[in-house]
Amino acid sequence: MAEFIAAGRTVPAENGWKWIVEGWNLFKRQPGMWIALIVVFIVISIVLAFIPVLGSLVSMVLGPVFAAGLVIGCRAQDEGGELKIEHLFAGFRGRFGTLAAIGALYLVATVVIVLVAGLVTGVKVFSLLGGGESDPGAIISAAFTLLLAMLIVLALMLPVLMAIWFAPSLVAFHQLGAIEAMKASFIGCLKNMVPFLIYGLVLLVASVIASIPFGLGWLVLGPVIAASMYTAYRDIYFS
Repeated sequence: MAEFIAAGRTVPAENGWKWIVEGWNLFKRQPGMWIALIVVFIVISIVLAFIPVLGSLVSMVLGPVFAAGLVIGCRAQDEGGELKIEHLFAGFRGRFGTLAAIGALYLVATVVIVLVAGLVTGVKVFSLLGGGESDPGAIISAAFTLLLAMLIVLALMLPVLMAIWFAPSLVAFHQLGAIEAMKASFIGCLKNMVPFLIYGLVLLVASVIASIPFGLGWLVLGPVIAASMYTAYRDIYFS
């Protein structure tokens, strides 16, 4: 493979669309296996969701571990091999601690951001949600406060998502530490805000369409997004 660029490189804006196309091409090679992988992942997520509190925490921590397995499977396809069910669990067999550390940092960051939003929201939203307010003006005020809190969450979560987007790939393929991988991921995303804007807009439209037929479209869109994470990584971190 070409030379690895630790901090990532800037790519043309149209590459945001290219990542999706190349992700689709990887999906087309083994659509049945990709769908099977997503179904297995969904089943695991549902099982974890039934475990009160702990299940959700574990799911967030293990997210990067499963993501690493998926990109490892993508590389296998990219190099002429086949995607297999066991690829989903490849992150558990190598660098598990580092990948789980990324998930734990993501969990902590999410909790902190939610707490910050809660402090900004204050008692107004609690009053609104609890039905304790009947005054229309107070309800409108609380609604705007809730909207502000949501915007704060989105604004603060963006850099967190940038830091973890490529981190599993950087850990799995280059043995970077958790913090090092997250830093490299953040810089790589920061350098490519325009391609990511195009990428995000296309996926936003696709996600709406995929959700219409009882969400069944996600059996295709989910694998394409997973594969596009790999194709974007390959594009940004190699010259």
